[in-house]
Amino acid sequence: MIYITSDLHFCHNRDFIYEARGFESVEEMNEAIVQRWNQTVSQSDDVYILGDLMLNDDSEGMRLIDKLNGQTFHIIRGNHDSSSRSNRYRFINRVLHVVNSEYLDYKGYHFYLSHYPTLTSNFDHDKPLKSRLINLCGHSHVTNPFEDWDRYNAPIYHCEVDAHNCYPVSLDTIINDIVNHRPMTWEDIHHELNKFIKN
Repeated sequence: MIYITSDLHFCHNRDFIYEARGFESVEEMNEAIVQRWNQTVSQSDDVYILGDLMLNDDSEGMRLIDKLNGQTFHIIRGNHDSSSRSNRYRFINRVLHVVNSEYLDYKGYHFYLSHYPTLTSNFDHDKPLKSRLINLCGHSHVTNPFEDWDRYNAPIYHCEVDAHNCYPVSLDTIINDIVNHRPMTWEDIHHELNKFIKN
């Protein structure tokens, strides 16, 4: 199976990172991410990590990465993945490559994997999903994977752990999410407002 994730931020000891994810310390966050990853990903799975694996303590970060399940890791560089840090990733046996972006075709869908949200639209918002290039990204630490969906008519889906309760998400789940996603209409907004007013 193929999994996608981003922005683990192992060892990033800043409360705006770990508290926003519901943890009391960076150590608690680190352990939870490892545990949730290994509950989800098997040793035979492929994982695409869309950047920002670790900060501050690279030795501890590498130790935590080594504990993660998976057969192969494909690493897309993020803004915190310096050249020296990216070179360290290359010494992990399961890392297939460290690149700036990658194209991936899967079950008839076409994906552009990047750390940053990327406009992949060619004014094709009226075409079927299988005819569009869907951006899978991280970086923004949003909690809604559809935060930027169809912004400027570009299909953007967020894969950072913040949007998936600190779990990696399977590519099959992403496709299911995208196929079943329906943007809110004015009727939906009116209905939600009426519910709020009644309460």
